[in-house]
Amino acid sequence: MSDAQLDLRGTPCPLNFVRTKLRLDRMAPGSVLEVWLDPGEPIEQVPDSLKMEGYTIEQLEDRSDFFALLVRRP
Repeated sequence: MSDAQLDLRGTPCPLNFVRTKLRLDRMAPGSVLEVWLDPGEPIEQVPDSLKMEGYTIEQLEDRSDFFALLVRRP
């Protein structure tokens, strides 16, 4: 279950990572953001970049035409 949702389908790298991080920074600690990402570069880059920044990836779900990523703010 997420506290907020961010649809970044069609958003190129690294803009999708930047928008995800900005949204997480506005959320309360411990809250979860659901991010929708395209296959390919976005789903390969964004989760790894978030992990390197100290965020926890709770779940990654393949929904056939996009991926749903659940990220917890520390």
